[in-house]
Amino acid sequence: MQPLADKLRPKNIYDMVGQSHIIGKGKIINKLLDNNTIPNMILYGPPGTGKTTLANIIAKCTNKKYVKLNAVNCGVKEIKEVIDANKQDLFSYNGILLMLDEIQALNRKQQQSLLEVIEDGSVTLIASTADNPYFVIYKAILSRSTIFEFKPIEKNDIIKGLERAILKLNDLYTYENIHIEDEAIEYIAQTCNGDMRSALNKLELAFNVGIDIPTNSVKVTLDDVINCSSVKILNYDRGGDDGYSILSAFHKSLRGSDADAAIHYLARLIKAGDIQSITRRLLCVASEDVGLAVPQAITITEACVSAALQLGFPEARIPLAQATIYLAQCPKSNSVINAIDMAIYDLDNMETGDIPIHLKDAHYAGAKKLGRGVEYKYPHNFENNYVEQQYLPDPIKDKKYYIHGNNKNENAFKNYWNVIKNKTNK
Repeated sequence: MQPLADKLRPKNIYDMVGQSHIIGKGKIINKLLDNNTIPNMILYGPPGTGKTTLANIIAKCTNKKYVKLNAVNCGVKEIKEVIDANKQDLFSYNGILLMLDEIQALNRKQQQSLLEVIEDGSVTLIASTADNPYFVIYKAILSRSTIFEFKPIEKNDIIKGLERAILKLNDLYTYENIHIEDEAIEYIAQTCNGDMRSALNKLELAFNVGIDIPTNSVKVTLDDVINCSSVKILNYDRGGDDGYSILSAFHKSLRGSDADAAIHYLARLIKAGDIQSITRRLLCVASEDVGLAVPQAITITEACVSAALQLGFPEARIPLAQATIYLAQCPKSNSVINAIDMAIYDLDNMETGDIPIHLKDAHYAGAKKLGRGVEYKYPHNFENNYVEQQYLPDPIKDKKYYIHGNNKNENAFKNYWNVIKNKTNK
């Protein structure tokens, strides 16, 4: 039986909902269709956001032979065979429009061979993927294609799509009365995660549950929808774009001292069960973004991380949340990462010179004959355990890598050493 989402798939560009950044009056997709100039395209975004629907609409608007394949269950051989089989019809068509779903399923070598069939322009490629194309698609194909990102459909657009679907239900079925509560529509739109297909599937299930055969009517209530709904599934691919984006937002919210946003993104990561990525981010933030502003932050974070790993989910959420809120509220300093990154940069980009001879290892017979360690001054033999001497190699002897952060702890250290060093140098 054909799913409702398939029955109600929009037939023209004006019936599509969402993607207002590329679809709509005066937008790029509409202009391309109006001008009948369709480039090779990569449609990238989460499921149920209109990628396949748009490809179907483009196919109907162009005088091209439409060939639709899924890369999951076919290889280059099958693709070429299908194209060759359709070339005999090209006298009545202006080339072939190849819709290739899940292009990321083809490996690099397979993708390279696709160039042969799109290079001469006889085949226009429309490829779709839920993965970031810059991660999974061969660069030569990227350079010959226009990338359009499809975003999760906003709640109001989902509601608009559901309302259109309900109007069409009256044409599809002969029930005397079809009534679907506004609260039910609202709930579906709220829990479908920006996926129009998922929203229509939820509507279809609740619709079938709400059929009352004796009265030949349908009534769908909020309770019906809730009872028919499974747990909301978040978009999260640990090795893909969604996973990296959530981790990025989590880290940046901690760095930005926004505890509420950090807890929100932590909740997403917890729902995905990705405890390893959470703990890595927390430990990194403790040194990279808090650092010497609160030197004990790394110790406290490590204790929370250790507790979380011992507890496992669901209890692990508690120490993870503790560390998250703590780090978000800590004063911030990036002096540590700046110092080490500048030092590594110099090693990669300039001649830093040899270690000063008085700092070299002198714990062996004959070291003194080589002059090693002879002029070294042992700081603990001097007042305040400090004596001025050169530690960096000659070419970079005046280099400053560590710049004190403007916070209570680092300022205290800075003031302490200013006093000691000024006193010593007098």
